Amino acid sequence: MAYPGCRMTLRLPCLALLPVAACAALVSAAPAPASGPGPARTFDAVAFFTGNTTGEGRLKKMFSAAQVVRVTGRGRVEGGVLVLDQSVTIAGEPKRERQWRLRADAPGRWSGSLSDAKGPVLASAAGAVLTIAYTSNDGMGITQTVTLSPDGRSARNLMKVRKLGVTVATLDETITRD
Repeated sequence: MAYPGCRMTLRLPCLALLPVAACAALVSAAPAPASGPGPARTFDAVAFFTGNTTGEGRLKKMFSAAQVVRVTGRGRVEGGVLVLDQSVTIAGEPKRERQWRLRADAPGRWSGSLSDAKGPVLASAAGAVLTIAYTSNDGMGITQTVTLSPDGRSARNLMKVRKLGVTVATLDETITRD
């Protein structure tokens, strides 16, 4: 999308992260997140993203009004790989389908692919926070920080999109397990 008075073209196909976070398809045998107060939790992406998830948030692109983003996801494990199919709707834009595929590399570290990313997707978990990084098909650097809620039923996805080191868009999304 082009911004008035700016020669830079910005396409953000990867922005439904949302659950992009959701994506951090992490393959581990850890149990689902516990509920209620207690010790710090570890973000188990496989447990969180297996099954149905929904995300709703606001996408703010540089020089533009905020847009509502809705993401529905269906995750499953196939041969040790978390496969997450997502349908992403950004207000005023056509609906997009995308797929995440992530495999555990080591405890707390995953790698894989995203259908609207160029090159690998890398993810790591530290406590209740999952960090996902990749480059979009149009060359922008994407970083998602997904933080598990205390009850383990939802997570907050904060995504930053950078071009030449400058943040050109942000997404603040809540992802909920259905």
